[in-house]
Amino acid sequence: MLKKNVGNTDRAFRIILGIGLISLVFVGPQTVWGWIGVIPLLTAFVGSCPLYSLLGVNTCPTK
Repeated sequence: MLKKNVGNTDRAFRIILGIGLISLVFVGPQTVWGWIGVIPLLTAFVGSCPLYSLLGVNTCPTK
């Protein structure tokens, strides 16, 4: 199981960023690169970021 390392503010930012990137697939430049927005959405919903684990970053207030 992945350790929680994404806090609430970080989670909200990731959801907004993910939705914004995915919207690029349907509006605007309509590029497939918008699907990269799935990554911040998944890390927000799971509450764990593998990159944060590698770098030792933890924005989650609980231990």
